Amino acid sequence: MKIIAGALSLCLAATLSLGLAIPAHAAVTLKIGTVLAPEDPMGQGLEKFKTDVETATAGEVRIEIFHSSQLGDTTEMIDQARAGASVGTITDVARLSSFVPSLAIMSAPFLFDTYEQADRFSLSPEYLGWGDELKEKSGLVMLASNWYQGPRHLLTQVPVTTPADLKGIRMRTIGAPVWIETIKAMGAEPTPMAWGEVYSALQLGAIDAAEAQPTAITGAKLFEVVKVVTRTGHIQLVTALVVSAAGWDEISPENQKIVRDLAVESGRYASDLTIKLGAESLEKVAAAGLAVDDIDLAPFKDAVKGVYATLNLENEAKIVDRVLGR
Repeated sequence: MKIIAGALSLCLAATLSLGLAIPAHAAVTLKIGTVLAPEDPMGQGLEKFKTDVETATAGEVRIEIFHSSQLGDTTEMIDQARAGASVGTITDVARLSSFVPSLAIMSAPFLFDTYEQADRFSLSPEYLGWGDELKEKSGLVMLASNWYQGPRHLLTQVPVTTPADLKGIRMRTIGAPVWIETIKAMGAEPTPMAWGEVYSALQLGAIDAAEAQPTAITGAKLFEVVKVVTRTGHIQLVTALVVSAAGWDEISPENQKIVRDLAVESGRYASDLTIKLGAESLEKVAAAGLAVDDIDLAPFKDAVKGVYATLNLENEAKIVDRVLGR
């Protein structure tokens, strides 16, 4: 035993003499994927998040970023995370409402007027409580819900001024109830499909229209396959950075706080880029020859009022109003 102990002591001494540190915790790697292009504000925000987390945790938490659907569609990445893979993604919160129905309020139509309102609500005790519930029910951890991707606008082949103009139009949207009910209430036929399929579906006529935020319109080059952008802003796309609970629980409590704080900070960085680049994207769309129309939104706001009752979100809407003091 003395010989073994002596050998171990010599090994330790040799390690220290070489200047090699023994880490207090094994490094944890989180793979974060997105369906968006690297130049999208969300992609840039994720790269900042990676750099800041790895620096602040001295490499104890490592982040690998996968852009442009490299890890699959958003739903597929969520499924991977729930299955225990150390995977995360940026997702519209409505996709998570199948586990915690109240979360759908973040994607409710014509709810937030500005990004600042959404950012404030995402840090409220009420919303954070729903996030805690999400972990219990889904195996997903919500790091931050203030990653703003911009206002969703209508992308069509014909001009749109009233809900009646959308009758019979097959419009791609996100496959969550609040999105489907919103598009239906606005007059179109909601057609869920993976984001990576939208360009070809529009090009081939499998769908007639889509709805997307400005940076995504240019990022996916949808201006090549539609003719009109109608600035409805019917949903402010405020998204969440979520990761697998299995991977998250491997991170020390101290580093978990660091990661959460940086997720919020990086979300604000990405959101500022969204606001700046969104305006530039619409200029590019107009320069490509598309009509970019502003219309009277009153008929659309009236049309979607019933969505709140249909999805039992009236109480959540009151909570939002209370938190925002309106």
